[in-house]
Amino acid sequence: MLTVIRTAALIVGLFFTVGYLYQVFYVLVGLLKTPKTYEETKKYKYGVLISARNESAVIAQLIQSIKQQNYPKKLITVFVVADNCTDHTAEIARQAGAVVYERFNKEQVGKGYALDWLLKNIAKDYGEDAFDGYFVFDADNILDENYVAEMNKVFGSGYRVITSYRNSKNYGDNWISAGYALWFLREAKYINNARMMLGTSCAVSGTGFLVSREVFEKNGGWKHHLLTEDIEFSTDCIVQGERIGYCNSAIIYDEQPTTFKASWNQRLRWSKGFYQVFFNYGGKLCKNIFKKHSFAAYDMFMTIAPGVLLTLATFAIGIAGVIYALVNPVYMNVMVHSLTETVVFALGASYVTMFTLGLITTVTEWDQIHTRNWKKIAYLFTFPVYIMTYIPISLVALVKKIQWVPIQHNVVKTAGEIRQMQ
Repeated sequence: MLTVIRTAALIVGLFFTVGYLYQVFYVLVGLLKTPKTYEETKKYKYGVLISARNESAVIAQLIQSIKQQNYPKKLITVFVVADNCTDHTAEIARQAGAVVYERFNKEQVGKGYALDWLLKNIAKDYGEDAFDGYFVFDADNILDENYVAEMNKVFGSGYRVITSYRNSKNYGDNWISAGYALWFLREAKYINNARMMLGTSCAVSGTGFLVSREVFEKNGGWKHHLLTEDIEFSTDCIVQGERIGYCNSAIIYDEQPTTFKASWNQRLRWSKGFYQVFFNYGGKLCKNIFKKHSFAAYDMFMTIAPGVLLTLATFAIGIAGVIYALVNPVYMNVMVHSLTETVVFALGASYVTMFTLGLITTVTEWDQIHTRNWKKIAYLFTFPVYIMTYIPISLVALVKKIQWVPIQHNVVKTAGEIRQMQ
């Protein structure tokens, strides 16, 4: 039995090693290949969608960063849905120059419902074809001044969904904010950037993306309401054959949590959302993999599946070992030693892997990481620890009912101030 458990653990490890080998190629592409540059073909008209719940501390600065874009102001209209707010978000957003709709609905809670409601109000008040595309931002974001102009170039090349380079407002606050920020930088540079250069589909991640009006018309608005509506949207696009693009020169700054409690709650929702997307779309992705030979579907399947499969497989192997040891007490010491050895090896291998990925990202994106140099180095060592905290989070998400919980934002900085942080 001990041999069976060891073999099962080895098979699980080999399965994920082989399944993820293509991402090593992604890293090589990101390191060695130069992204394609795009030229402007036309200036399109955009609506900006912002879902905000009690974001009075940061909403004005986001709107200001949009108003200061190096793009014709008459071609950008900012819309804010003040969603179940109990503060002055709506008033502040109006004063900053946004068109504001106030929504009060305690039954349909979440960003997806708010965006859908906002889109329907825009269509009613401005017409269904008033805008060529819609940007989606979170209230705590800040845009680089060339963000819209750069995204417009890729939009003009034919992509109907485009994501962007996700940077951080507060990388250097502590190991938690740095963990988030480094992960998103890696995702931008060594996943979406590589996907774009290889001609496969990218994926939307949370905030900072552009969607053509045609896509929303086809979908009947924003129809994605799982706990991770961004991953659901990306997966649904790929299932439908929609290729998502990426613009490496469009930079958005995002605020990251700084307390473990806030981080735990947010990532618990993300983990539960990944489970939901996997069980709702996993079969459709597999169909696309085998019937349409879609690499994008395989890539997305590997993005959403490992958190589910690895957690379940590891949990099952551990339970099997415990049960066997309880039934056969004579093997208790051997089983404990074997399981401990396996866990230590797995954690060690994971630490080295994530440290290496963090190191590569830190070196190549050094100038994009806006904090003191010693913090850039120090947080390399805590990055793998941040990633490994997903293990208990994923286990809890399996059994716990999760609801969307807002995260308080309060970092107020301009893009220029962020870039000067050293």
